[in-house]
Formats: sequence, C-alpha cells, structure tokens
Amino acid sequence: MKLSKLSLSTRIFISMILLVLGASILIVGITVYQYKQEAENYHRERLERKEQAITENIKFILASTTFLVNTENMDIILRERDKIHEVAQVHEMQINVYDLQGKLLIKSDQSFFRDTTDNQLDRHILQKLELSENKRYIEKNEINGQKFQSSYTYITDGKFKPLAILYLPYVQDDTVLNRDLNNFLLRMGEVYLFMLVLAIILSYFLSKYITKSLKIISDKITETRLDKRNQKIDITNASEEIYTLVAAYNSMIDELEESAVKLAASEREQAWREMAKQVAHEIKNPLTPMRLSVQSFERNFDKNDPEIQDKVAEYSTTLINQIDTMSSIAEAFSNFAKMPAQQSEMLNVPKIVKLALDIFNENYIQFSSEKEEILAKFDRTQLIRVITNLVKNAIQAMEGQENPRIMVSIHEEEENVCVIISDNGTGISEENLEKVFEPKFTTKSSGMGLGLAMVKNIVETYNGSITFTSKQGKGTTFRVRFPK
Repeated sequence: MKLSKLSLSTRIFISMILLVLGASILIVGITVYQYKQEAENYHRERLERKEQAITENIKFILASTTFLVNTENMDIILRERDKIHEVAQVHEMQINVYDLQGKLLIKSDQSFFRDTTDNQLDRHILQKLELSENKRYIEKNEINGQKFQSSYTYITDGKFKPLAILYLPYVQDDTVLNRDLNNFLLRMGEVYLFMLVLAIILSYFLSKYITKSLKIISDKITETRLDKRNQKIDITNASEEIYTLVAAYNSMIDELEESAVKLAASEREQAWREMAKQVAHEIKNPLTPMRLSVQSFERNFDKNDPEIQDKVAEYSTTLINQIDTMSSIAEAFSNFAKMPAQQSEMLNVPKIVKLALDIFNENYIQFSSEKEEILAKFDRTQLIRVITNLVKNAIQAMEGQENPRIMVSIHEEEENVCVIISDNGTGISEENLEKVFEPKFTTKSSGMGLGLAMVKNIVETYNGSITFTSKQGKGTTFRVRFPK
C-alpha cells in the first residue's frame, strides 16, 4: 500500500511513531558511541597516570642509587634489590626497559605478555618515538579479540637526557564497562518501550484531534448538493489554516446558493417556454381539422339539400371530437403542472394497487403481494394514478406480442415499500433510455409524453424513487419505492 493512499490521520500516526522510533534508535546509538568513547578515554588516562607514576618511581630510584646513572648501568640500577619488580607489583603493570637502540635491558616479569614483547623493539617504534613532540608514543593492538595499548616513553636523568626507553603494555579490560553498558541499555530499553506505548496512544488521539476539523470539512463537502440548501461549517478551536479553509468553503456555499437560485429561475423560465410551445403545438393540431370542417361546411351548405341534417350532424361530431381532444390536452397539462397534494393517509398498498388494476380488462395482467397487508402513508388518488400510468404504458408495449404478460408485485424492503411492474413487451431502445422521464418524450403516435414524467414527479414528492431496467425485444421492469 502506498503511503499517499493512506488517510491523513493514519499518515500522521505513522509519522509520529516513526519519529519516536528514529529518535530512540538515534539516542541509543549516540549513547553506545559516547560510552565507548568514555571507555577509551578512561583507559588512555589510566595508562597515562600509571606511566607517569612509574616514571617518577624510576626517577626516584635513579636519584638514590650509588651507581653512575647512564644507559649502561640501567640494568644494574633497576636490578638492585629487585626494585623493578617492586615497582611493577605496586602499580600492577608489566615493565620493560630498553636501551636507546631498542635492545632489551630488563623486564619485570618474564612470563607476562611474553608473546607481545621482543628482545628488540621494531625500528618504526624507535622512529615514531624520536619524532613525537612529547617523546611519547602509544601503539594500539588487538590479539584474539583482546585490546591492549603499548606505551613507549624515555627515561631521563636529572638534566632530561634520555637514558633508556620504558615500555608498558596495558590490557584494556572492558568486562565491567560492558556489563554496565548492557545494564544501562536494558534499563533504557524498558523506558523506551514504555515511551513507545505511550507515544502510540498519544499519536492515535492526537492524529484524530488534528484531522477532526478536516473530517468535518470533508463530510460537508461530500454532502454538498446543488439542488438543496447546504449548511455552512462552524468550527471552534481550530488552526489558522483550518479557519482559512472553512472560510473558503462557506464563501463557496454562498456563491453556490446564489448560482442555484439563478439556475432554478432560468430552468423555470425555460420550462414555461417549452410548456407554452408544447401547449400551442398540441392545440394547433385539433384547430386545423376544425377550421377545414367549418370551411367545407360553409362552401357546401345548401339548405335545400335533402341530406342537410346528416351533414350538419357529421360536422358537429367532428367539431365536438376536436373540442374533446383540446379538453383532454388541457387536462393533461393541468395534471402535469399541478403538484400532488400531500393528503397522506395510512393505506393498505396491496389493496389500493389491486383496486387500480380492476379498471383494466386485459386478462394477462397478474398481481401478487408477499403480504396481504403492507401499510404505508400515501395519497390514495396519486398512488392509483402512478399504477394506472405504468400499467397503461406496459399494455401499449404489448401490441403485437403473441403471449403478452404483465406482472405487478409488491414486497417490503426494510423501511420501504416496493411496487414492481414488468412486461415482456418491445422494451426501450438504448438511445431512449435517458429520455424516459423527460416531459414531452413519447414513442407513441398519440399522447403528449407526460405520463412517466408525472409519475416521477408524484413518487419523488413522497420521498420515493422510480427506476427501470429494459432490454429491447424482451421487456421492461419498473420499480417504484417509497418509504412506509
């Protein structure tokens, strides 16, 4: 999963945990490094102290001897009364003394570090010792995992003239220091584990708190609709950035409402224009035959004609039929334009639907309901109008079918009532699927195409919905859902 696809709160949570882990690892690393550096400094300073103390002891021995103090007598002076062994035992150090050419003069313990020293110092040690500013050289080595330092320094007389070379091998025993380090890391690990658990808890609630305002804004933006009044966001105790975002959203809502009002006004104006055009068109259709009938009657009127009574009756019938057509047109437009009155009453839906189907004489209409009584609040007249319009459309789609069949069924869907009307008629072509509920749209040679538009208007007035599925040549199924 990519990090960019995670939610902001999850990314904040993960980032804070990683930050705590990274800081913990960094602190542990620095602590271990510092501990080792301090151990190195401790060994170096300890070696320096021992070297300085041993040098002072040797100077005291040289000052109190009766022998001539020179390089040739260093062996005799340090062997006198086994003084070199006493110094080595006091300071717990192996002591080797070489002449200025690197040849071994005397050592305090022949068995101690016998593998690390030689009877002759390497030439590079003599060169480095000679070139060093403080006439002191430290060499670090590691054998079989054991670290040790070799200290080389000059033994001088009272006039600081070099007499010999003092060699001190120093073993770096880190057992105690490593044990202390492990104990310290163990305690630190326990503390960091507690801090990590605490950081996880705090990160979770902190990430939720930080993104709470953004979640409110996100939900409001998701709920924003052009066809309804949108609520502005009111947030307190938010950051300046969030306030800026909220102000931008609220400003957008104001502009959106203003645009929606203008759009609604424009749509109403356009709808009335279209309605006026449609009314004018539908009224002109019967006016034309009426005009022709009157003109024909005027030209052919002869009061002496023995069939004058029959002709007058024929002309009257034609005019009455056209007047009836105009009346039905006016009624259809009146019914479409008029919003259904919400005179809701508790109805037994299966009973009302079956009552609406009784006006049809077609024997291929079948009715079924999963229950004899399904109660819902609806206007009786409007429910009958919905059913009759849908069934009429289904009957008209049956023309030419060998085995016509219309199924009307009712069932419950949680808090809704669902009425299904399906037929095995001609179906709806793909290019007409999106136009089914549009006013004026019809595939029939007669009618104004207002039936389904009126049905949709009624159902949506009662917070319901109407959907359909259709396959050309196999039939259509309409589903009407409205809350109980």
